[in-house]
Amino acid sequence: MGIGLSAQGVNMNRLPGWDKHSYGYHGDDGHSFCSSGTGQPYGPTFTTGDVIGCCVNLINNTCFYTKNGHSLGIAFTDLPSNLYPTVGLQTPGEIVDANFGQQPFVFDIEDYMREWRAKIQSTIKRFPIGDRLGEWQAMLQNMVSSYLVHHGYCSTATAFARVTDTTIQEEQTSIKNRQRIQKLVLAGRVGEAIEATQQLYPGLLEHNPNLLFMLKCRQFVEMVNGTDSEVRCFSARSPRSQDSYPGSPSLSPRHGSSNSHVHSTGADSPTCSNGVMSTKSKQSHSKYPTLSSSSSSSSSSSPSSVNYSESNSTDSTKSQQHSSTSNQETSDSEMEMEAEHYPNGVLENSSTRIMNGTYKHEEILQTDESSMEDNCPQRQLCGGNHAATERMIQFGRELQMLSEQLCREYGKNTMHKKMLQDAFSLLAYSDPWNCPVGQQLDPIQREPVCAALNSAILESQNLPKQPPLMLALGQASECLRLMARVGLGSCSFARVDDYLH
Repeated sequence: MGIGLSAQGVNMNRLPGWDKHSYGYHGDDGHSFCSSGTGQPYGPTFTTGDVIGCCVNLINNTCFYTKNGHSLGIAFTDLPSNLYPTVGLQTPGEIVDANFGQQPFVFDIEDYMREWRAKIQSTIKRFPIGDRLGEWQAMLQNMVSSYLVHHGYCSTATAFARVTDTTIQEEQTSIKNRQRIQKLVLAGRVGEAIEATQQLYPGLLEHNPNLLFMLKCRQFVEMVNGTDSEVRCFSARSPRSQDSYPGSPSLSPRHGSSNSHVHSTGADSPTCSNGVMSTKSKQSHSKYPTLSSSSSSSSSSSPSSVNYSESNSTDSTKSQQHSSTSNQETSDSEMEMEAEHYPNGVLENSSTRIMNGTYKHEEILQTDESSMEDNCPQRQLCGGNHAATERMIQFGRELQMLSEQLCREYGKNTMHKKMLQDAFSLLAYSDPWNCPVGQQLDPIQREPVCAALNSAILESQNLPKQPPLMLALGQASECLRLMARVGLGSCSFARVDDYLH
């Protein structure tokens, strides 16, 4: 019996190792055969009941065998690529069981991999830096600073810039305004986010019709969810409806404005520059159908493309939601994302009141757990409010009109068509949350929309739409993937994530 490796096209009527591009370890004499009929002494013989392992190391292109869990040392070196495992049988009635990992190996392969992983990481760490250390440190500091600014960590970015002597390229007021808009989108209050964007960054959505349409489609989904202000306003105002986001603007005309940096549109409303309010007055006139009272004017002079799912966007938003440091300044806490989730539907009983995903904490604490389980309501369209449902249907008609107008002006857009179909498909099911297109209602689906809007705002201010740090990490990951595809085995033990902690 011979166990080994063979290239494609090798004669299958001979034991592995006897022909060119064939390698084998034979049990009758314990010899290794390397593309030759003449073997070399290698290891012990093996027979019935023995477990023989064959391990190919793609890092140094070697092969070694094991017998009953013990390594026999390297058998072959300088192996070519694209070899296939081969077992040759000569005696009638011989039987072998092959294990390609579906069961634990007798040999401790994990320990062997840990050894090689440590070698690769040590090689990376010993990479010579030389005289460019200072230059690289300055570059990394700028990348970290821009990352903090991108995600709106004002106080942290300021402290980091002070310590490292770097410059923040965006005004703090603009950073905070971007963060407020992101918080609104991630809370499902897309209508308010659209209005805030139009007031703080005039012309942004007017010149990005693709982005505007994506936001409007998301707003329709949030209406179905019962979280957008266009449908929430039909229910009684809940304790946390406006105050649950510290420092966030209350922009819906139905609730009024409560932020000093944001005012309703009109002849007397100030305009904005770089996300900072100025005293100039300006009126904008929409060329698109008005979709809701929560949205101010939106027009377009030329279409521009929007990446609907950009690499690293979701990750970066997630990190923004969960980042928190106890020793940050108080103002930084205002910029952190709400960790609380807002379920949908309206629940009213004698002990508990949940309105559009908000609740009174003291009442919840007094509620008996068993009664909550017995009275758990089924989520309803638009929170179960008839007037809110009518408003959602009206908004859907207006959204269809906007789609038709964009089609007339810029031609057919398959992405627009799919977004609209997916959003409207929610109405075909009695329980949209448990239907084939119900994943749209998952709060995580807000993150790509939030990232696209944040990137567009930054790009409008002549700032990078993606943090250079994320671009560098993405490039490093892609390089590793490409190197692995061409057969560089070391890439298996070089992960970017291993160096981020």
